[in-house]
Amino acid sequence: MSTLDVTTMSSKGQVVIPTDIRKELGLLTGVKLMVLTDGSNLLLKPIQTPKLQTFHVLVRRSRHYAKQVGLRKSALTKALRAVRHASRA
Repeated sequence: MSTLDVTTMSSKGQVVIPTDIRKELGLLTGVKLMVLTDGSNLLLKPIQTPKLQTFHVLVRRSRHYAKQVGLRKSALTKALRAVRHASRA
């Protein structure tokens, strides 16, 4: 289904998404929206939070890859310390 509506931007750059469109997309208060442009068009896209199961799959794959290449926890800890130290400087 495609819904068309008109809205107005406030002096602060705020835009109200019409109720029918919010309902159609299931947008709830506080949802984060990505804002994209190609120079003449504007697209607001809801940011979908990945499911926890997807995160666990990524962690398992990362651990498997780290084991394959011989990455040790101590090397990772050392790299994290170096990055954190560099970001404070």
